[in-house]
Amino acid sequence: MLLKKEPFKGKILGVDPSLRGTGLAILECDGRNYKLLHSETLTLGNKVSSIACLGKIHELVAHLIDLWQPRHLSCEETIYVQNFKTAQIMGASRGAALSAAAIRDLPVFEYAPLRVKQAVVGFGRASKEQMSTTLAQMLGLPQALPFDQADALGLALCHALTWTPS
Repeated sequence: MLLKKEPFKGKILGVDPSLRGTGLAILECDGRNYKLLHSETLTLGNKVSSIACLGKIHELVAHLIDLWQPRHLSCEETIYVQNFKTAQIMGASRGAALSAAAIRDLPVFEYAPLRVKQAVVGFGRASKEQMSTTLAQMLGLPQALPFDQADALGLALCHALTWTPS
């Protein structure tokens, strides 16, 4: 007997964490219909201290969770990087975002960039331009999103497309 996958229903907060340019997107899923409700990039300049950046990431993710009441949060998985300092900064940014979800008991799902690109574009090595353009076409957006927002939306859509209820 072939089991049919139950489509995801509800809102997903996609988070592409970065210390100075965190992408965020709220995706509403109703069966096989997807609608972008909100997207933004939290851009923080070099004059903002690293610690202050982490606080602002946490605050904004917490605000979006409280405002939109997503069912799940989808975040980029920790990836291998050659530079220790870069890895440390990425980890701290992820931690700031995920702590807001943890405090609110919001389930978190993590996806590798290759998996996101495979799910959305059909090719794991797709460029940022391909991701942004494909998402705009799939969701009927008037224009392609900036890369950080497209990555966050891609994370949310990947979750919607690949999630299976337990």
